[in-house]
Amino acid sequence: MEEVSEILKKYGFAFKKKFGQNFIADPNLLDAIVRDAGIDKNATVIEIGAGAGALTRALSKAADRVISYEIDRTLAPVLSETLVGCENTEVVFRDFMKGNMTELESGLKSYTVCANLPYYVTTPVILRFIEEAQKCRSVTVMVQEEVAARFSAKENTPEYGAITAAIAHRGTAKIVRKVPRTMFYPRPNVDSAVVRIDFEGGFSVESEKAFRETVKIAFLSRRKTLENNLMNALHLPRERAKELLALAGVEQGIRGETLSPATLGKISDLLHENGVL
Repeated sequence: MEEVSEILKKYGFAFKKKFGQNFIADPNLLDAIVRDAGIDKNATVIEIGAGAGALTRALSKAADRVISYEIDRTLAPVLSETLVGCENTEVVFRDFMKGNMTELESGLKSYTVCANLPYYVTTPVILRFIEEAQKCRSVTVMVQEEVAARFSAKENTPEYGAITAAIAHRGTAKIVRKVPRTMFYPRPNVDSAVVRIDFEGGFSVESEKAFRETVKIAFLSRRKTLENNLMNALHLPRERAKELLALAGVEQGIRGETLSPATLGKISDLLHENGVL
């Protein structure tokens, strides 16, 4: 097959900044990402952002079935050429973020997500799978290196934040590969990394909504104590905020970013039980 760049030129494709389009063409890297995701002949894979189809084709070779979402319909003629012979692959020209997750998962027993995500939509896509997906086993995505660090961070580090806690609630995240900017076409201004999130382990909470609100409050103002953030966000008297944190076994004066995701989960349960959230 022709080089991806030549196929794009053939069809007069113009990169669109609003879609964050940076494609990968190196076959060795693409095959490595597929291996990182643990794709085998029994796997159903969902890809977000088919792009020029290079990763889609690599997934097609390894998986049983591939469903790839692409927002840019001008890529249709490109994909019709790059995906020739990929009979187990379906390209859906739709904004993945606007579809109903229950409908997207209907008919699927379980699936794996593998994608070179557009940078602008990385966190919303990850949160969507965390908060809404019922049948997803794992998510392996190419993201900005600094975002990958946030996904897999430990508490009490500069990278640790709300998205870290949200991921830890559902499972585990680890950086499995670092990718220099030179591997993309066109070349972005930052380096990237492949992160794998496995939806196993994690911890349960009494209320998903209360947990999300607690995490939001914990990182509301990183320089303020959790006590102050609770007071400001929930309009609680100081003594009530102190009382609730004491019940949760949290020391006075502690900041939210020093607490593990599981501890934030315990605090959310207590706030929910006491009718605060």
